[in-house]
Amino acid sequence: MFLGILYHNITLVMTKYAIIQLSGKQFKVQENDEFLVDRIETEPGKELTIAEVLLVNDGKKIAVGTPFVDKAAVTIKVIEEIRDKKIRVAKYKAKSRYRRVQGHRQEKSLVQVVSIN
Repeated sequence: MFLGILYHNITLVMTKYAIIQLSGKQFKVQENDEFLVDRIETEPGKELTIAEVLLVNDGKKIAVGTPFVDKAAVTIKVIEEIRDKKIRVAKYKAKSRYRRVQGHRQEKSLVQVVSIN
């Protein structure tokens, strides 16, 4: 009974968000969010418009695309380009004294969502 009273006092706040496809991956983004993606061929400080929007929720209604939402776009701004932490890649063959070790650092872009249209 106490849980029912608590449940009725909760107010749901719907925020504006979108699900976009960028570099073959899907991201749920809101305005002013910052997130890491694989390196984008855009200079830091410049804005980029993404038309591959899979879903848009404006707080009142939800638009789902088939596969993309018509006339929907998300504008992002590239903040900086960074390199991810180094990983170790090792090759090894048994009984033949073959060992090779190589390092790799993935290039990433830190982006910020400017607007969802």
